[in-house]
Amino acid sequence: MVTQFKRGQKARLTDLTLGTDLYVGVQISGPGMVFDISCFGLDAAEQLSDDRYFVFYNQPASPEGALRLLGAQAGDTESFRITLDKVPPSIDRLAFTATIDGEGTMSQAAPGYLRIVAGGEEVARYSFDGSAFTTERALMIGDFYRKDGWRFAAVGQGFDGGLAALLRHFGGEVEEDAEDAAPEPEPQGAAPGFAPPGGQAAAPPAFAPPPTSAPAPTAPAPAAA
Repeated sequence: MVTQFKRGQKARLTDLTLGTDLYVGVQISGPGMVFDISCFGLDAAEQLSDDRYFVFYNQPASPEGALRLLGAQAGDTESFRITLDKVPPSIDRLAFTATIDGEGTMSQAAPGYLRIVAGGEEVARYSFDGSAFTTERALMIGDFYRKDGWRFAAVGQGFDGGLAALLRHFGGEVEEDAEDAAPEPEPQGAAPGFAPPGGQAAAPPAFAPPPTSAPAPTAPAPAAA
């Protein structure tokens, strides 16, 4: 059953799934618009103190591979593999964002979502659309954060600047030379294929991206501080 989140809601991850090797998919679109979708690995002060944990199209993986960009698949504009057990203690929060590359504002965005998939099964979804925004050009969609274990928050906060402004907001350095060539990503192999969760029901599900199928039944999100 898929747990539906509203803007501002939070929950313990263990209330959603026992899995810690997760697929995170983001779907966002708008008329004639191009979106850059990124994951920021932030410290306890919510700053990007280590640029290697800014995962985006020019840097598709963190050093130990805990955060990986997988690309568009299964109906998602962009997707990630997040292995929480491998995230170093210095990283306290994983912030998923979308920024507009080119013209347009978030008010023009069509209905979209961020979803969490464990073992090939969607377990949580936060849906949004442009009606909550005006002139913003970036969106802080959702966070994983540490508080007595990992938790998830549906953020849904607009941001006036684009990707560079958002990077500065988190304390990162912006490459001024836009003509620099993108670094060669390390070989990662093919994105994992679909597999149903294995083992007993209490066992954490193994990583698998979602299948293309009809939406699962939904449940309200549990409350958490």
